[in-house]
Amino acid sequence: MDFEIVGDLSNIETIATGRSIRDLSRLRRLYGRGHWKKMKGTARIRRDGRIRLAELHWYEAHGIGKKEFKRKRYLD
Repeated sequence: MDFEIVGDLSNIETIATGRSIRDLSRLRRLYGRGHWKKMKGTARIRRDGRIRLAELHWYEAHGIGKKEFKRKRYLD
């Protein structure tokens, strides 16, 4: 992750769950079994000293937490 999340995540939506996730076998191998979801939302991030609003995607599972945040696009 080449950025730091500064604010709270908002506008959170589920993109895919369970077998609909392309990387499900890799997630289970790296982090363990769980009910995995691919999520998206917005947050303020700090990158290269600048703070900007961005759309983020990540994976999460109950008991494991949020993993592999990706910045998809800037919204400001």
